[in-house]
Amino acid sequence: MAPFNRRSALHVAALALACAAPVAQAQAWPTKPVSLVVPFPAGGTTDVLARALAERLSPAIGQPVIVENKPGAGATIGADAVAKAKPDGYTLLIGAVHHTIASSVYKKLPYDFQKSFEPITVIAMVPNVLVVNAARTPAKTVNELVAAIKARPDDASYGSNGNGTAQHMIGTLFQQQTGARLQHIPYKGSGPLATDLLGGQILMSFDTITPVLPHIKAGKLRPLAVTTARRSPALPDVPTLQEAGLKDFDIGTWFGVLAPAGTPRPVLDRLSAEATRIIRSPDFQKRMDDIGAQPVGNTPAEMAAQIKAETAKFGALVKAGNITVE
Repeated sequence: MAPFNRRSALHVAALALACAAPVAQAQAWPTKPVSLVVPFPAGGTTDVLARALAERLSPAIGQPVIVENKPGAGATIGADAVAKAKPDGYTLLIGAVHHTIASSVYKKLPYDFQKSFEPITVIAMVPNVLVVNAARTPAKTVNELVAAIKARPDDASYGSNGNGTAQHMIGTLFQQQTGARLQHIPYKGSGPLATDLLGGQILMSFDTITPVLPHIKAGKLRPLAVTTARRSPALPDVPTLQEAGLKDFDIGTWFGVLAPAGTPRPVLDRLSAEATRIIRSPDFQKRMDDIGAQPVGNTPAEMAAQIKAETAKFGALVKAGNITVE
């Protein structure tokens, strides 16, 4: 009996050590820099929000928080990189509504957005706005724009942040409801999109307010409507697409923090607590007001429920619109 008991004791001790290792690792977190992966180029809303959070999260956790831009394929390249990263809390994703759309638009994705990530919190929601190049068209309302597009259908194009993004979805639904035919030009992000929009290479876009707001104030871009059900406090005089006559149009863009599936719960809890404290702070809320964003700071469970609901919602829209990307 003695040898058996010794073996049993050793086995139990080994199991205890195995279980204790992740806990000890989580309690020590962080001991090195943390990466926030932005799946778009620098300069867009995702990048701006990531840097605003990183600046404040770094002193809170006592380690550098580094923003890494990994753009391409409608934000799916950066997401894939994080999904495959070691789940230790040192590589995080700044995800967005685009990822809930991509789940249905792309025929094959190397990850499952609902299973490959652990939601932490939604940073902010940013309304999208229909803007036109002020020098290319005199249109000041949605109806005037639609009439101009129908009069010259070969001269109308809109840019998006990539196939399967919110801007792509909005552009598709806009065409379905208005009958206006637009050529879709996908970009890797708001930076290159804004360059071509300002240069007159494309007529319009449905980008988030943040990157276009300075150009609107400068008079280079003209806002015609926001895509959410309510007007934006950043553009209070700009009507919604619903007010312009489009039915049940309510699409905005949220941005949030996610970790690879399997990240230790204590690390997720610490990240959630620190991030929500920052997001709800007066300093961060003022920063969001300045860029036309609406801070959120919800719980992981609430973010997970939002992702699930929007994946189903956009899945139905994608199917109805027969939208696919190889």
